[in-house]
Amino acid sequence: MPSLSITAPPPCDVAPEIWPFATLTVDHDAIAHNVGVLRAVAGVPVLAVVKADGFGLGMARVARTALRAGAGALGVATVDEALRLRASGVTARLLAWLSDPHSDLGAAIRLGVELGCPSERMLEEIAARARVVGITARVHLEVDTGLSRGGADAADWAALCRLAAEHERFGTLRVVGVWSHLARANEPHPSATASAVDAFRSAVTVATAAGLTPDVLHLASSGAALAHPETRFSLVRCGQALFGVQPVDGERFDLRPALRLTSRIVQLRRVPAGTPVSYGGDYRTAAETVLALVPLGYADGIPRSAGDTGEVSIRGHRCRVVGRVSMDQLIVDAGPVGRDVREGDDVVVIGDPALGEPGLDEWAHWAGTIPQEVMTGFGSRVIREHRGAVRVA
Repeated sequence: MPSLSITAPPPCDVAPEIWPFATLTVDHDAIAHNVGVLRAVAGVPVLAVVKADGFGLGMARVARTALRAGAGALGVATVDEALRLRASGVTARLLAWLSDPHSDLGAAIRLGVELGCPSERMLEEIAARARVVGITARVHLEVDTGLSRGGADAADWAALCRLAAEHERFGTLRVVGVWSHLARANEPHPSATASAVDAFRSAVTVATAAGLTPDVLHLASSGAALAHPETRFSLVRCGQALFGVQPVDGERFDLRPALRLTSRIVQLRRVPAGTPVSYGGDYRTAAETVLALVPLGYADGIPRSAGDTGEVSIRGHRCRVVGRVSMDQLIVDAGPVGRDVREGDDVVVIGDPALGEPGLDEWAHWAGTIPQEVMTGFGSRVIREHRGAVRVA
């Protein structure tokens, strides 16, 4: 291996510009493109899922971009998220599917938030709050079709539908949707969703027999919207695909990555072979090399489990993360950059695989998790920067 040297940046006679240690750049043009792909493939309206602060990228801004790109509705998990969206000025059709009697159901009903309902108990709570505020609640009844998470099971579904029809007659609520969630939408073979589709169709039949006339029927998530035509019904709920995450195992769709995480080198150190690196000293350098210190750690969303496996890009070269990831810092073997590496150099942590940069799915693989967990883990020290012609501030 050729000898490596470390070149210090020239001295500065004026105060440098102030830059954050880490920037998460959100590409709103990519989000808009992905909405267009989902609309074209699914052939039915798209409900853009912007829960968990827009998967960590900024809920209100992502929501506005999705709507401008043609999404027909928005979805969040909790009532609190829905209320924050309304407070930001978003007036579009909005569904919140996770609540309990301690949620602010009255405020949601007043603001036109549609509520998911999995049980008779919650239906009674929603109806009671609707009577108090004097506004008919808009409800999506949820049936379990195999996920065994939320929703009424087959034994309770008919009773839930009959109770909902009774409340409709009194004007306290209106069932505007029937929905469920798929357990295996990421699997490409049709058999992965067949039983859930059959169960959902049976549930719709029961709801109709009870006298309910929902406006929308929705079962498909991102993967199903793209790969399972039989699941699309009258609306598809898409989250991960908005951001360019490929939602079906082994399949690639025309989705563009919507985020880019960058940092910089704050210190360089030339070390000999056999140097222990980071806590525990489990990793030792195999040869003389240069170690680069990057001010990002697990508090910022870098998975600790990706130590010794993750990679970053420096000057267009892949460089490996070595040693254990710390709370605030990680260490990179910058040897592949050779003599050109400098303190202050940009470090692309998550970028565009088409450019040879590490992708979000790679980081998920290195950490033994899924891209959505990596996305939603970015900490508050990571500054969000929004770019794109369709962005609304």
